[in-house]
Parts: sequence; C-alpha cells; structure tokens
Amino acid sequence: MTDSAGFENRPAVRTERRDHVLLAILDRPEARNAVNGEVSTLLGRALHEADTDPEIRAVVVTGAGEQSFCAGADLKAISRGEDIFPADNREWGFAGMMQQYVSVPVIAAVNGTALGGGCEIALACDLVVAAEHAVFGLPEVKRGLIAAAGGAFRLPAQLPHRVAMEMLLTGEPISADRALELHLVNRVVPADRLLNEALELAAVIAANAPLAVQGTKRVALGISDGARPSEADRWKVSDTEMITVMTSEDAAEGPRAFAEKRAPVWKAR
Repeated sequence: MTDSAGFENRPAVRTERRDHVLLAILDRPEARNAVNGEVSTLLGRALHEADTDPEIRAVVVTGAGEQSFCAGADLKAISRGEDIFPADNREWGFAGMMQQYVSVPVIAAVNGTALGGGCEIALACDLVVAAEHAVFGLPEVKRGLIAAAGGAFRLPAQLPHRVAMEMLLTGEPISADRALELHLVNRVVPADRLLNEALELAAVIAANAPLAVQGTKRVALGISDGARPSEADRWKVSDTEMITVMTSEDAAEGPRAFAEKRAPVWKAR
C-alpha cells in the first residue's frame, strides 16, 4: 500500500466490468501509478482471471488521473527493500504482465506519461490508444539502468530499428503524435475521450467470436501453452545484462544523482 494518508486502504489496481470488457485501472496517482508489489499482484491477477473467464473478451488497462499512465517501477518501494513482483506468480514478471502471455486481447489507454516500466506495459499490450498529451520513453540509460522488463527488445520489434535504437540509447521520449506516426500506438485522441475510445475499440473486439479472436492472437504472437518461445532467448539475454548493470557502481550513481538533482558521474564500473 502507499505511504500517503488517505490512500492506505485503497487497492492499487481497481477493476470494473463493462459488459464483456474488463477495465483495469492502476490507482496510485499520488505515486504516478508506479508499480509496486501490490500493483504487480493485482494487475497480474486481473489478467489471469480475464484470461480464464469466458465472459471477458477484452481488457483495457489505464492509469488513474490525467498526468501519468505509469511512471515505471516504484523506486521508493525498491529502496525500502520491497519486492515489486507479483506475489501470486513471479513468472508473470514486472507489473504481473510482462511474461504472462494471455490470449484475451489487452488494450492500453495511455492517459499521460508512459516512461520506463510504464512504456514497457504499453509495449506488452496488443493495442494502444493514447491521449494527446501522452509521452512514451525508456529513460533507463539516463539513470545507469537497463530497460529490463522487455523494453530493450520489444521496442526494436515494434519500431523501425534506428528509431528504436535512438530512443533506447539516448533515453529521450517521444510524443503521442510521433508515436502514432511510427505506428507505436493505434489512435491518439483528446484526453476527455481516451477511455471511451479504448472501451469502444474493446467492444468491437468483444463483439467478435471469442475463440477465434484468442486463437488469432496466439498465432500472431506465437503463443503456445501459455508461453512465447520466440522471446525466450531475448529474456535470457535481458536478465543477464540486467544483473550485470544493476550490480554496477553506475546503477547506484544514477538514482542517487537524480535524487540529489545533479548530473551523474559515470565510472563505467
């Protein structure tokens, strides 16, 4: 739960059923909807339940408030030594969804900044609808870190190679309009229309034959027996590099410099 008064007893992820669509809302606006253990557990649980409930035919994931879809991992929780992975099943990965390969289609309704792990959540979704003020980016290299929740290999898979490499190596974000131009998102709409647009898109999918939709998604992504073999080797490389980078002096310097509002001093060790 959060540290802020008045938020302690509120679930970090709220879910609502809209006919055959499940709406999952990251509900930590006071922390820019950053991912802690509770978010990972509840979002992972929501996706699992949607995937095993024949009445749910699409999922929409969004963030509470208008400023941030998700700011990525909750660095304060990590600094306290908290586990930010799902309690139900660690193999689901960051946010409970990076390696939980559900057959039900998932749509991201990006209502603000989607940076770091927040961008990786969007990359893990099948479709993305973005508000006009949304921003996408993987700024990990600016902090001495690595986009280890799939971003380092999913971004190049979803964008032209050199565009993805520029984003990954500079850490600079792109606007919603640029994301649309690059086909990283499906639609860009005014903020006050975002959720309705995403739900309407989900409803179009939900009106189709569910077994056909789910089978089509599995074929398109190469999902077999709940796994995605084509990503297995990528995850191994990502995990190895994450350990190397995260145990370096630079990985400690980046967040420290950020907290102290100064330029980092990199040592390449």
